[in-house]
Amino acid sequence: MRTTVGIIGAGPAGLLLARLLHNAGIGSVVLESRDRAYVEQRQRAGILEQGTVDVLRAAGAGDRMDREGLRHDGIELRFDRRRHRVDFPELTGGRSVMVYAQTEVCKDLIALQLKEGGPLLFEAEALAVEDADTDSPRVRFRHEGREDVLECDYVVGCDGFWGVARNAIPEELTQVFERTYPFGWLGILADVPPSHDELVYARHDRGFALLSMRSPSVSRLYLQVPEGTDAEEWSDEEIWNELERRFETADDWHLERGPITQKSVTPMRSYVHEPMRHGRLFLAGDAAHIVPPTGAKGLNLAVGDVVTFARALVHLQETGSPERLDAYSETCLRRVWQAERFSYAMTTLLHRMPDATPFEDRIQLARLERITDARSAEQDLAESYTGFPLE
Repeated sequence: MRTTVGIIGAGPAGLLLARLLHNAGIGSVVLESRDRAYVEQRQRAGILEQGTVDVLRAAGAGDRMDREGLRHDGIELRFDRRRHRVDFPELTGGRSVMVYAQTEVCKDLIALQLKEGGPLLFEAEALAVEDADTDSPRVRFRHEGREDVLECDYVVGCDGFWGVARNAIPEELTQVFERTYPFGWLGILADVPPSHDELVYARHDRGFALLSMRSPSVSRLYLQVPEGTDAEEWSDEEIWNELERRFETADDWHLERGPITQKSVTPMRSYVHEPMRHGRLFLAGDAAHIVPPTGAKGLNLAVGDVVTFARALVHLQETGSPERLDAYSETCLRRVWQAERFSYAMTTLLHRMPDATPFEDRIQLARLERITDARSAEQDLAESYTGFPLE
């Protein structure tokens, strides 16, 4: 097989890239190791920045999102039983975010790709990226029981942290920056309407909690738990009781309970791989960087990466200049490190470290009070949350 851009991974990054290239008249082939049902069901992020929403609309993939997604114009911070709303449009000149699950983004993009785009091969396992530093990179893959080769002009690895693309960059050329946090998130899906119409981020002496949602009838909630926690160690009643404690307020707000349909524990880590390009191999999304979910940046960073690549390739075709492709890693990493900064700031602002001292607890509260009292601090949070420029 031969194509212009070989895309490894049919998550939101790979699928959106294929759509952007199709709209620009550039051929691509997408290789996905899992089957379609798995891709359309795996639960991941649910918050889309303003820039991501705009890109999906411009790509022709925003119709169902606009019908079924939930626009949010703010978040609520809770600490010391107090409530403070951060008004996004007022602080950012009109920007907001959209609650629309990654599963739904993937469903929309898969349908478009199969109807209008180039080949999308499910259960096609990428085995290796070869000759990345030449003008003719190749992806060896296994599909329908036999090995094959995809010859490309460019390869984009959207295959996540455990994928093969990153392994094609020589170790001596790379730098890795990472931090692992000593806690995780116990997340649940529950068949109950959300208890608040916007996300609630709660700092509590017992640990962090987040109230989110997937739809007007399905709630998504999280509890900070020790690293290595088994979700099955927690009964449904224990989870609801702990959520109630951590969301407690001084007014008459209360948490609605309902049947828990899913629970799992997500580890918390920060990770950046530099560079994000080697020859004609480009890394995007979790293949190059991971952020703790506190800042709602993971999916949105991946979108920023593939938009940067697609625009750079179009620029090359229109002008003959490889300048933007050559600057891909540097361009993406500027945005990546700002997202890492924000995610780290939100994580350390709201989570209680296992060995936290009384001094550190008071510093957390002082940081939260600064946000509630100073417009400049609140504006920085709102601007970071709703998204950094895509280039």
